[in-house]
Amino acid sequence: MQNPVQDNAEFRHAALDHLDALFSFAMVLTRNRSEAEDLVQETYLRATRAFGSLAPDSNLKSWLFAIMRNIRLNQLRHTNSGPRFIEIDAGEEDFWQVLDESAENPHANLIRKLERQHVRAAIEQLPVHYREVIVLRDLEGFSYKQIAGILQCPAGTVMSRLGRAREQLRLLLIQWQPNSG
Repeated sequence: MQNPVQDNAEFRHAALDHLDALFSFAMVLTRNRSEAEDLVQETYLRATRAFGSLAPDSNLKSWLFAIMRNIRLNQLRHTNSGPRFIEIDAGEEDFWQVLDESAENPHANLIRKLERQHVRAAIEQLPVHYREVIVLRDLEGFSYKQIAGILQCPAGTVMSRLGRAREQLRLLLIQWQPNSG
């Protein structure tokens, strides 16, 4: 999406369109709902302050993701600790939901739910640099170039990380074969 915003009010409105995607990415980065909410809030605060530095032809969503990741990296550097590994509460809103649960077949619904849980658990087991690239490419649909900008690394690095991440994910998922009856 090209940046259609010309003033700060339009920017704030356009930026809110990406709230759900930013929260999902914040959950991947922090693994804690409260920290993710704080990260999204800080991202919007800094983006609003830096609105004037956004080039007219920039991709707003990519720019917001880059701001969020930089904030999180600075937080981690400041505290001198890695991310906390906290399991996502099953009662929380399931932002990983991809499949439609409205099918009438209860067995199919159960299999889909188990598949989502298993994929989510496998993604959670990946190292953070692999989790980031999987989420940015496969869930958020960013291009390799956009991901390279967000992660501040060459596009070739993005492609190799994505390949390694998908291979690790495949190995984690290979043992789980649902019996679709």
